Amino acid sequence: MTTNLLEVRELRTHFKTEEGIIPSVNGTSFSVQPGETLAIVGESGSGKSVTSLSIMGLIAPPGKVVGGEVRFEGRDLLKLSSKEMRKLRGNEISMIFQEPMTSLNPVFTIGNQIGEMFRVHQGLDKQKAKQKSIEMLERVGIPNAAKVADSFPHQLSGGMRQRVMIAMALACRPKLLIADEPTTALDVTIQAQILELIATLSKEENTGVILITHDLAVVAEMADRVVVMYAGEIVEQASVYDLFQRPGHPYTVGLLGSLPKMNEQKEELDSIPGTVPNLLDMPKGCAFHPRCPYADSQCTQTKPKLELKGDGRWVRCLHSKEVSS
Repeated sequence: MTTNLLEVRELRTHFKTEEGIIPSVNGTSFSVQPGETLAIVGESGSGKSVTSLSIMGLIAPPGKVVGGEVRFEGRDLLKLSSKEMRKLRGNEISMIFQEPMTSLNPVFTIGNQIGEMFRVHQGLDKQKAKQKSIEMLERVGIPNAAKVADSFPHQLSGGMRQRVMIAMALACRPKLLIADEPTTALDVTIQAQILELIATLSKEENTGVILITHDLAVVAEMADRVVVMYAGEIVEQASVYDLFQRPGHPYTVGLLGSLPKMNEQKEELDSIPGTVPNLLDMPKGCAFHPRCPYADSQCTQTKPKLELKGDGRWVRCLHSKEVSS
């Protein structure tokens, strides 16, 4: 039996505001094995990115991780000091952020920024770090890597900057890579290249990957398992095949139904009615019931638990049998 690389148990991350406490992540649990790609999907505001930042120890005030465990190779990251997390972050666990232009420092060259990873985590001198940086740029498919290493972020295209971010994230051969919307704002050709690159490097290095996205087409192509989040909670977790073939939660059904289909011609795509609830004023009972076609009086009063079903999936729904059938 393969040992989990990462285990997230009952993670809770709240934000304190003048209006009240916002439970952005409210009891999330999942695991990732070496070489596995786990996708986390859901609408904006579902808690996907906050989950990833919580794992990385990058939640800033007024946010705070208030409960749970994040075990990486058996160590609870939530109990590590800031110094211990800095040593781990970028070395054993790396992250590709949504927007590479704001993630890269505009006043330092690309080679300097990638080289910092080698200088800090591997103790290389400046010359060797730069050479390693050029090698990483070549590895992620950037032509004229030596010239790019001497360039500044504003001199590169969006696709090139994203490749730089991947090169930086993979510089120290991390055991876990978190990719938060890694293809946002990129054209479809560059998207495909970036995703293929992540998949190839993951396979070569046996790196566990957490892929955060709202694009279910990307999920179908990349993921082994899928976590579906809604209003800060997991509502379904299953293998990618089971999720697409027989979804067990009405929200998952809605997400899949909104995908365009090659053999259908419609003036408008299907959509989920209503909006994501205000986390400061959650509906009683099931959080999804105001938007759910299966909801009844029980759903408005009883909050469903995330339960393990007979086929190995986890579903938070009182009518999961009816939905999956």
